[in-house]
Amino acid sequence: MRIGSAKQDYPADEALLDSPAQRAWAGVAALALVAFPFVADDYALYLACLVAINIASTLGLNVLTGYTGLVSLGQAAFMGLGAYTAAILQLRLGTPLALNLLAGGAVAMAAGVLVGLPSLRVKGLYLAIATIAAGVFAHFAFAHFTALTGGTAGLAVPPAQLFGQVLDTNFRLYWVIVPVTLLLLLGVANLLRTRIGRAFIAVRDRDISAEVLGIPLLRTKLLSFAISSFYAGVAGGLFAYFFRAITPESFPLVMSIFFLAAVIVGGLGSVLGSVLGAAFMTLVPELLKIVVGWLPMANATLILSPVRTIVFGALIVLFLIYEPLGLAEMWRRTRRFFHLWPFRT
Repeated sequence: MRIGSAKQDYPADEALLDSPAQRAWAGVAALALVAFPFVADDYALYLACLVAINIASTLGLNVLTGYTGLVSLGQAAFMGLGAYTAAILQLRLGTPLALNLLAGGAVAMAAGVLVGLPSLRVKGLYLAIATIAAGVFAHFAFAHFTALTGGTAGLAVPPAQLFGQVLDTNFRLYWVIVPVTLLLLLGVANLLRTRIGRAFIAVRDRDISAEVLGIPLLRTKLLSFAISSFYAGVAGGLFAYFFRAITPESFPLVMSIFFLAAVIVGGLGSVLGSVLGAAFMTLVPELLKIVVGWLPMANATLILSPVRTIVFGALIVLFLIYEPLGLAEMWRRTRRFFHLWPFRT
């Protein structure tokens, strides 16, 4: 859409892609996603699937933290619930892939509603502590309910089947993980343009004023927790099918910190920021592996885990100081620069 042009009707005002250029770039992106697995090697497909899973979970956390203003450090726990639910259904009942993913999302959503109950009374740091407690409880359940979860040994997840195809390679999993993530992305993008999405933003900006205007605070916050947890549960189900093995240690607190870092680095309250932040934070450890591999040290790989944690913390601090609006704002500034070039002063 050209600068200064007005939208002439409601469908144009409601369109996600409101200009021919945006629709053209969306078409190019779609073609690139379709062509990518045919030209990429197995490692690149592995990274693409991992990025897509992290995007799905980051989208959910951004709904809760970026749009509703509720800080959560329990995203890994909700992913674990979704992963274990999908794995148990696959092992015990052999139910279809889609049903297992939806069931994982539903179980995580129910847990998210329970965890969100204190959100009417506490917020900020206190709510974050409450969600950490939920993560500790989930880890305890994963480790001790051995009849269902396999205890500390975890579960080996058999590959799913779809249309008669066994999803046992990164190439085949790509055609499930990426489309599911795209559906979740479209869901968030559309949700945030509805009355529910505007209620989330009103609660984030001024919750007392939102309540005066007639927005029920508890119901809105619980709905945000439910949506965020559902996304995490679906992402956890994809995680289980992707790695084919899950243990209680697959979903540590540092994973929740990872997703919070992705939201902050990408941009709070931005769908694009969720995508950019998750991709950036997923690829950073891969770059660190390359750098650490160059070090002339016999135990170089042993320092990778603490270095990764330090880098995550440093990225959060740097973005909060120098670019609080995240990568999404950097992308918007770049677009504005080239839109005005060469007439930029």
